[in-house]
Amino acid sequence: MSRRRRDRHELNAEINVVSLIDVMLLLLVIFMITAPMMQGGVDLALPKADAKPLESKGGMVISIERSGQLLVDDTRMSYAEFKAALPSLASKTAREGVYVRADTNVPFGEVLRVIAVMTNAGIRNVGFMAEPEKAP
Repeated sequence: MSRRRRDRHELNAEINVVSLIDVMLLLLVIFMITAPMMQGGVDLALPKADAKPLESKGGMVISIERSGQLLVDDTRMSYAEFKAALPSLASKTAREGVYVRADTNVPFGEVLRVIAVMTNAGIRNVGFMAEPEKAP
């Protein structure tokens, strides 16, 4: 009796490819939607200014957060680490210019300290980043 049951229900060893393709396309859509949201970066509220945009040259970007934390490109460092590391970084990457991004709530004294370190390191080509003002 058990042999007859086995004959009627043969083993199907095929892979259902259609469901795998459906899952793959669903994951692709999910990644396409979430990838722009996952971009890292520094959350800064840049000051607004009525200035024309500069051409991006790909120079070094120094960001100053509200907390006073410094970021050189994407590397976090304290003020003391920044002061020690900037001369060597400037010789490698500052040829094309240095861009300073500071949050609106950062005191001017903090920005001035960063500018002083950059001047002492021999950096002369400095640009400040700002958001464009909205027309009324």
